[in-house]
Amino acid sequence: MKTMKWLIKREMWENKGMLVWTPVAIASAIALLALSALFLGKLDSIFIEGQAIGTVTIEGAVRARIADTLAQAYLGAGMPVLMVLGLLVFFYCLGALHDERRDRSLLFWKSLPVSDATTVLSKVLLAMVVAPLITMGITIVLGLLVLVVSCAILLNHGTNLFGAVLGSPEFYLAPLRLVGLLPVYVLWALPTVGWLLMVSSMARSKVFLWAVGTPVITTLLLLWAQKALHFGINAPWFASHITNRILLGVVPGSWFAFSRDTVTLSHEGNGPPLPDAIFRTSWETLAGPSVWVGVVAGIAMIAVAVYMRRRREEV
Repeated sequence: MKTMKWLIKREMWENKGMLVWTPVAIASAIALLALSALFLGKLDSIFIEGQAIGTVTIEGAVRARIADTLAQAYLGAGMPVLMVLGLLVFFYCLGALHDERRDRSLLFWKSLPVSDATTVLSKVLLAMVVAPLITMGITIVLGLLVLVVSCAILLNHGTNLFGAVLGSPEFYLAPLRLVGLLPVYVLWALPTVGWLLMVSSMARSKVFLWAVGTPVITTLLLLWAQKALHFGINAPWFASHITNRILLGVVPGSWFAFSRDTVTLSHEGNGPPLPDAIFRTSWETLAGPSVWVGVVAGIAMIAVAVYMRRRREEV
């Protein structure tokens, strides 16, 4: 356990700029833009039932609906940060095993009494657990900041929503639901993480071209064979179930696209899906066989990455 802890710390030290400071910088930019819009009076242009919420005191049912919306959706301010998570994990895995061979640090790490399996597993845990938790934490802080400032500005206009928002169960459930989606993310991201680590352990150069070009070119060749040569090949199926799964699995929420044939995102009433509907439907995607086939494939590719790290030398 101590060995794994220090391996993960080592990975964090080497990749802190990408995995920590990049989402912090993006969150800071979003916060600056959002707070600038609020302080510059853009709140006055938001109308609910014909009333500009920044110019009048809001009471009654409209006030309750605004409070419910803020309590449910305040984490939406951090959605761009969550979307960046996919890119961070993708490029981290892409260089995780290749970079240590390129800079010859592999020779030093192999001199330590740490197995290849443990080392690769530490990279898997950092990509699928630690990095998402860091991004989720930044998202929650950003959402809370925007929420507090929004309520403060509304209070300055005579509408006090602090009590209503803090008294709503949705305010406390929102971050718990977000963190509760981590197991879903791990299972759906496993094929992509496994593929990228496997390519990273095998490629001597041009890792990005090997990782992305191989499935994309294969898909194009199958499509050409289907259209031009009239082979009985279902190229769209290959693109959807193979190419997309091994390239886009680290994007949060991608499981809705992967399981669209069996799971429908639905909720009561009109308007955008509520957080509880998104949370419930995300877990329902695990009922299909697709995710578990991907899990088995991801584990197999990680095993190949361990084997190749044991045999590969520096490049």
